[in-house]
Amino acid sequence: MTKRIEAKKKASRSLSVNLWGRANDPFNKRNFRPGQHGTALKRETTYGSQLKAKQKLRKYYVITETQFKNIFKKARTHKGDTAESFVGLLESRIDAIIYRANFVPTMYAAKQTISHKHVKVNGKVVNISSYVARPGDVIEITEKARTIPLIADSLAKMEREIPTYLDVNTKDFTVKYNAVPHIEDVPYPAVMDVNLVVEYYSR
Repeated sequence: MTKRIEAKKKASRSLSVNLWGRANDPFNKRNFRPGQHGTALKRETTYGSQLKAKQKLRKYYVITETQFKNIFKKARTHKGDTAESFVGLLESRIDAIIYRANFVPTMYAAKQTISHKHVKVNGKVVNISSYVARPGDVIEITEKARTIPLIADSLAKMEREIPTYLDVNTKDFTVKYNAVPHIEDVPYPAVMDVNLVVEYYSR
């Protein structure tokens, strides 16, 4: 078992939340933190709350700490609300977009699908998960990859709500990115307090 698979199984329980809203999430069966003292009550400090909020958001998108911090730094350079800009940048990544479109079952699968060159942006293959789409861009699954069981099964199940800022065409395996979303437009299955994340990095 790889470290990534182990981390995926532990992420929800370590943060005491069903992070991706999946029916088979380990947290549904054992809704306490892993380890000997998992069921013990833990007093949370202000810093602890900020750290937990940051970890929830980072692990949701399956991004390294360095990448996550760099995205935040970029968001701070934008005019307006930093939290809104931060989420906008995270949701503009093509791994997030194909996940939201239900082309793949998990964020982990989204990254793998992109790295294997199964995704195009405006007709050109892109194999970098962190590629940032712009409003009007069309993201699609390549013809060769449309018969892959993981992709076909994910589209058949349509487990997640498709947000208003995406137009999905399941017949053509395409999704159009219409606009950079506001926080309230993003269908997170768990509560994400992005303002606490901003406070964490602003210390």
